[in-house]
Amino acid sequence: MAKHNWWALVAALTAVLMLGGLGCGELGKVDQGRVVAFDPTKETVTFINDVKHDPANPDYSGAPMTFSLPKDPMERGADPKAGLRMKLDTKAREIIIYDLPTKSMKNIAYTLIDQKEGVGKNDPLVAGKKFPMVDKDKKAITIYSGRQRLLVTFSVPDEYLTMPADTWEAGDEVRVYYKETGKALRFMNITKTDIFKK
Repeated sequence: MAKHNWWALVAALTAVLMLGGLGCGELGKVDQGRVVAFDPTKETVTFINDVKHDPANPDYSGAPMTFSLPKDPMERGADPKAGLRMKLDTKAREIIIYDLPTKSMKNIAYTLIDQKEGVGKNDPLVAGKKFPMVDKDKKAITIYSGRQRLLVTFSVPDEYLTMPADTWEAGDEVRVYYKETGKALRFMNITKTDIFKK
């Protein structure tokens, strides 16, 4: 999805949603973030709120928010993919993950093995491949960030090699509209929705 107009779209969506709620007398709220947990049985989603509202440089450091999803399929987008990677900082050479057991952020320093920049999603280096790739023998992890157009291979201390693969994966970006905390009236999976597609 083209992301240069994200927050212009958020403003427009918020206005539409708020106008739709005027008849009820109570205006709703819109929040957005990266998914860290999704329960398809309970139909709940948990995401880390984006506090910066800058599509080119999001900041997933807000509080985790859990919502039940709308029952009406017309108000609900595609089921989200969860992931725990909040940020890939190539300058500091660290990855920030959300640690589910402690419900807190964890900074993991890495040793760079290889880094390729300007890698689009259709590049042969990544097209048709599933990331992250974890090679325990070489103690190497390869991840691809579509937003940053980065393909990075790095090593981490042994203790992190046994962590689940979704530790290194970025969850889907989602947006919810709600009036009551914890109950989404509308749910949009931004990552899997192309609003420009005709």
